[in-house]
Amino acid sequence: MAKDLTKGRITPLLIKFTVPLVLGNLLQITYNAADSIIVGRAVGKEALAAVGTCNPVMTLMILFLNGLCIGAAVLMGTQYGAGDYDTLKRQVSTTLLAGLVFTVVLSVLCIVFAGPILKLLQVDPDWYDIALEYMQIIFLGLVFTYLYNFFSATLRALGDSIAPLLFLMISAGVNIAGDLFFVLVLDWGSRGCAIATVLSEALSAAFCVLYIHLRVPLLDLGRKWLVFDRSLLAQTIRFGWASAMQQGTVQLGKIATQGIVNTMGVNIAAAYAIVNRLDDFAVLTEQNIAHALTAFMAQNRGAGRTERVRGGFFAGLRLEVIYGAIVSVLAFALAAPLVSAFTKDPDVLREGVTYLRLMALFYLMPAVTNGVQGYFRGIGQMRVTLLSSIVNMGMRVASAALFVLVLRMGMHAVPLSYVVGWAFMLLVEAPIFMKNLHHLKAGPAPAERTPDESHPAQ
Repeated sequence: MAKDLTKGRITPLLIKFTVPLVLGNLLQITYNAADSIIVGRAVGKEALAAVGTCNPVMTLMILFLNGLCIGAAVLMGTQYGAGDYDTLKRQVSTTLLAGLVFTVVLSVLCIVFAGPILKLLQVDPDWYDIALEYMQIIFLGLVFTYLYNFFSATLRALGDSIAPLLFLMISAGVNIAGDLFFVLVLDWGSRGCAIATVLSEALSAAFCVLYIHLRVPLLDLGRKWLVFDRSLLAQTIRFGWASAMQQGTVQLGKIATQGIVNTMGVNIAAAYAIVNRLDDFAVLTEQNIAHALTAFMAQNRGAGRTERVRGGFFAGLRLEVIYGAIVSVLAFALAAPLVSAFTKDPDVLREGVTYLRLMALFYLMPAVTNGVQGYFRGIGQMRVTLLSSIVNMGMRVASAALFVLVLRMGMHAVPLSYVVGWAFMLLVEAPIFMKNLHHLKAGPAPAERTPDESHPAQ
């Protein structure tokens, strides 16, 4: 059900909103990790490396679509907070229709160019065919991924983070059961994991549609789902495109890093795939606190609740730092048993533990950057998040290339390149945030201009 975030104590509200987001993402990356565990143990390290190589590319497309939804959700949250329900409904239908068309086109392009993409990533011929088949099956189900992300972002914009969690709980169980059946019973290898993932995404989207029809009358649009408002499209594209590019930029950096890692051999490629899965677990709460901040600040900005915008940011940042410190300790202490859950290969295990322990030393840095990103998204300044993400990924890839290809530092190079990226990201964000600090005292910073304002967007 929709929830008004403009009333009530701030920290408990943020925690209540964040917990379902965290649990939902834990479920999602748990069944993603299940793919890797089942493939790594039942099929082999070549299949594990293939799935690990495909994941950054597939995640790029998924995060790009999710970025469009996040950008539109900022507008929806502002409209909901302001009580402008007529515009909200037109916003929802316009975003859905435009996104569906875009997703279908993107799916076709991804399937057609899957082969050339894998060749650019320096995929070894021994596991090229495995990676190609896995990637193309996932891209066939991309429309279901968009639908789930769209409906989830819309529900979160209205203050409901619980319903998407419930749907993920069911689909996660279906996905893991499907992995076990298709891989262990039918012996379909990584193909079976891809099919199970697509089926689970379709189920999540179906549950979202049914829930909205039965429980969220504000969004039960009927024939109005077909309303397409061109006057809202430009604003939606600007917000959504900036957010999508920010999400996409982050994943492009990971893909480029993956290509560099692949030059170091199958053992390091497999270890990198494993720790990326574990890293998802480590940082997802930091990201979800930031998403909660975005929804909270968008609603309160729409309602004109200046003090709650300010208080919400600092409450969220405190939560980020506390969590970052806890996860750093746990990841370092439990590195060996965590990595060993994915593989028995001693060489892969050794490289993976080295990588994870180095990453654990620096998890406070993304905690801070995520909090600041959530602030800028919540007040509608999407270009700041895009700029800082471009700097982060650019410096990460450049330093990874230097450390791996020139200095030959091996696995140590990868986490150190992440640190370089985060450091430069903070250097970009800090002065911009300080310029906006007075808005936190006197009122929220102005969002990017919308099409109906007198000055055009630059």
